[in-house]
Amino acid sequence: MGWIVWGVGLFAYGVAVMHRTSLGVAGLEAADHFGTTPGIVSTFVVLQLATYALAQVPVGLVLDRVGSRVMVVAGSLIMGGSQALLAVSDDLPLAYAARVLLGIGDACIFNSVLRLLPRWFRPQLVPLLSQVTGMSASFGQIAAVAALLPLVKSGGWEYGLLIAAAVSLLPATAAAIWIRNAPPGTEPGVVSDRLREIPSNVLGVTKHPATQLGFWIHFTSGFSFTAFVFMWGLPYLVVGQGLSQAAAGGLLSLLAVSAMVAGPIIGTLTSRHPLRRSDLALIVIGAIILAWAVVLLWPGRAPLPLLILLVVVLSAGGPGTGIGFDFPRTNLPLTRLGAANGVVITGSFSGATLLILVMGVFLDLVADGRPYTPDHLRWAWALQAPFFLVGLAGILASRRRLRRLMAEQGVVVPSWREVVERIRRRRGRPGRRLH
Repeated sequence: MGWIVWGVGLFAYGVAVMHRTSLGVAGLEAADHFGTTPGIVSTFVVLQLATYALAQVPVGLVLDRVGSRVMVVAGSLIMGGSQALLAVSDDLPLAYAARVLLGIGDACIFNSVLRLLPRWFRPQLVPLLSQVTGMSASFGQIAAVAALLPLVKSGGWEYGLLIAAAVSLLPATAAAIWIRNAPPGTEPGVVSDRLREIPSNVLGVTKHPATQLGFWIHFTSGFSFTAFVFMWGLPYLVVGQGLSQAAAGGLLSLLAVSAMVAGPIIGTLTSRHPLRRSDLALIVIGAIILAWAVVLLWPGRAPLPLLILLVVVLSAGGPGTGIGFDFPRTNLPLTRLGAANGVVITGSFSGATLLILVMGVFLDLVADGRPYTPDHLRWAWALQAPFFLVGLAGILASRRRLRRLMAEQGVVVPSWREVVERIRRRRGRPGRRLH
């Protein structure tokens, strides 16, 4: 039953991501439909992501009270309604309202699926299944590129989005039938806090260093990946690097597939080396920074193999954000995971929201009404450098506080020097034989 419950959750999340990334793959078509610029369309995405990020903590609190089943059904229906509204909208105010609704509905899904895992599966499996849950986003991204975009191109804006909206009825129905908040015979795992207790409980969850470390890992590992997928990846590849739209769409599909491969690997490493989870996140982040630095500093257009490498490395940022959820899971009560995971999820989405907005404003200023040039997009992507610096500082500071707390509880994380010395001594023991 647990696998069925989780499978329905994966399906719901995949459909949610298809809706979430719709403007990332059809941004140019949206600009044509509304008679505006890609910079203005980017504000749709900014509003959607800002709503998604701001809704996470309130949605998490409701999730802890009503459980995952209600939230997945409600979120799926809200997202379907929002896409239908966007399909029939011809002016910007209605389009903005549609993206606000989309952000609210989207906020209900992923956290709800994550909250099911500790209830239905043994702890050793949860990190891997969390990564696979995040990995299912790749199916949604592929559906947006391979299904939604062709529908919009062939049948028009309204036809394509109305078909996408109707798809949301499938996960809503499946969730109502199959999802259960906990196995039969166990406590439902929901809370009934009094209203006056909610602010102090939220503050306690937010101030915990495990929640803060999760937030900063999610922020730093994911903001670049999210901004690339949601808005500025396709324009950068088409305008900045001279690729055809088909080739750029192929790279976005490769990004999704690569994330599917990286997710289980990162999940397995997280489960096997729980004391080195933050180091694993730092390795992922360092690789992303290095890949971007090489591509942006390359004179002229980057060769295709280098763009492929950028996409593959960037794809690890999505699974890298999943490491952040493991810290609240192992340091906070299960009944508080909805609120804690809500705080963590705001990480990359708040960063991506700000980056997309900053890049859009910058591009409109430097272009001054003219088409964007490759240099414009190169400098726009360089604006992510301070985001990485702030994120790394947050990771190191919150990790230091969490490790102090862990040491007070008897869990000491050895330094790398101690680890190397321990391995050296183990290998140098006399009498060891290989069989």
